[in-house]
Amino acid sequence: MMELPGEANLSDLFLQRLRETPEAPAYRQFDGNGWNDWRWSDIGRTVARWQAGFEKEGLKAGDRVALCLHNRVEWVLFDQAALGLGLVTVPLYFDDRPDNMAWCLNDAGVRLLLLEDGKMWDALRDQVKTVARVVCLGAANSGDEKVVTLEAWLPAVGEAEFSRTPLTGVRAAERVQRSGLHPGTQPARSAAIANDLATIVYTSGTTGRPKGVMLSHGNILSNVIASMRALPAYTTDRFLSFLPLSHMFERTCGYYSAIWAGAQTVYARSISQLADDIREQRPTVLISVPRIFERIYSRMQEAMAPGSPKRRLFEKATEVGWRRFRGEATLGDRLLWPLLKLLVAKKLYRRLGGRLRMIVVGGAAFAPHLSRVFIGLGLPIIQGYGLTETAPVLAANRMNDNDPTSVGRALEGIELRCDDKGELLARGPCVMLGYWNKPEATAAMIDQDGWLHTGDLAAIRGGNVYITGRVKDIIVLSNGEKVAPTDAESAILRDAAFEQVMVVGEGRPKLGLVAVSKITDAKELCARANAQLRDFPGYVRIHHLARVTDPWTVENGLLTPTQKVKRNEIEKRYAREIEAMYAGPDLCQPKNKG
Repeated sequence: MMELPGEANLSDLFLQRLRETPEAPAYRQFDGNGWNDWRWSDIGRTVARWQAGFEKEGLKAGDRVALCLHNRVEWVLFDQAALGLGLVTVPLYFDDRPDNMAWCLNDAGVRLLLLEDGKMWDALRDQVKTVARVVCLGAANSGDEKVVTLEAWLPAVGEAEFSRTPLTGVRAAERVQRSGLHPGTQPARSAAIANDLATIVYTSGTTGRPKGVMLSHGNILSNVIASMRALPAYTTDRFLSFLPLSHMFERTCGYYSAIWAGAQTVYARSISQLADDIREQRPTVLISVPRIFERIYSRMQEAMAPGSPKRRLFEKATEVGWRRFRGEATLGDRLLWPLLKLLVAKKLYRRLGGRLRMIVVGGAAFAPHLSRVFIGLGLPIIQGYGLTETAPVLAANRMNDNDPTSVGRALEGIELRCDDKGELLARGPCVMLGYWNKPEATAAMIDQDGWLHTGDLAAIRGGNVYITGRVKDIIVLSNGEKVAPTDAESAILRDAAFEQVMVVGEGRPKLGLVAVSKITDAKELCARANAQLRDFPGYVRIHHLARVTDPWTVENGLLTPTQKVKRNEIEKRYAREIEAMYAGPDLCQPKNKG
């Protein structure tokens, strides 16, 4: 376990890794022709060079610098160079709309921006007011004098140490000496204390403009340490990174935690090539969201005809495997499992590289049917919970104490409780400093006693946290019955016929469903949805359905960058379809009246 001084900051985390395992593998990235490996010492020298580039811009500690990149080594280089100089990193979600990116850049007062190419700047230029320098990894493609390529912006190799003009007025040699590393090739250490601002992360709100979450060095570092104590990673591990680094889940649990552990990180080429990358790169640790397993499950279902021998074998394997996981296996299960493991479970494990020892899932609820299938087939899936505002992890299951129906126990140093309305409250060192330039929003989120209001409804039993819904995402039917739509939606999505769904019905006598599906028969879809709701109270039934063809994406404004449904936007976009479905006949007369 890495040892850091009591007043350590995020640059100390990085510098300590350089001291402990300088020649160990750090990163692997595909450059278009093949996979390239970086050692920690390579990363350290290159970060020093990037810091020299920053210093030429006349930036001072506390200035905001932003980046909009896919996951790649350059993301790490930029962030570590900025952190070591006391700058504040502002990550932007790569697939966000240009107007939203521009709003975040202006709101944060960003001075320097790193982009993948100049085309991105062309979409932003007329909207951005504060950026003085734009650095592009690829071609600049712009007549704008503030735009340069990375190659032109970085000092030549060997020149970096001599070109520095330190941000704090301390000479470079003295600053590097403070870091305890060899001068000339190693990055500088920030003088930031735990409560100093490290990053502003814009939350992907489901309504209105995003808010800038201010996270300190102490917020993030405390969360890394607590996460690693709950779910340790080691120098022998290999992470495969594909969730956006602009989100704190991947940033803390994938990027910073891998530095703490000294593990290697492989950057996936793309989501479309993810299956190949997992199989070929053979990671031991995955940080994932449920959507990835929903896609795997849907493909598996499509490949097995209902009632076929292959489907029956698969279902038997998941049933027996789930009972084994729960400690309820019969003698027959124990005798049958070696054959089922060989014919079903091992095939899935090999498709995932054959070395996975831990899959941490967060960002959204992991549906019970997915738990039964994938944990039943032996995948080491651990569900956790958190918020951007808490850097982000608040709770997680443990490898030796895993209840998939819960999000686990609070991490070390974090207090969790439910108020009299059932809302989950959190307090601890990972709770944000506040929202950037929004004191009223901060006060609404964090009360005077330091409790952060998560907005999630929960129950705590035996120390485990069970998320039951959202405080605001409750549909009240005209008869007063209350429905948590996310629970119903998760159940409906167990049927692969549904790609995306949203339950509606506020103030109406019965529930309706807006669904993205390839099936055109609305009555069939309604019946299939209700088949998945059979265990819900009788009033939780779909009576009206509007089928839509276009998927909901970040680009068309119907999903947040973290893949959450923007309910208000969908209701506005499909207002005509929703009114038409309610004006039509009741499509479903469920047999079970509850």
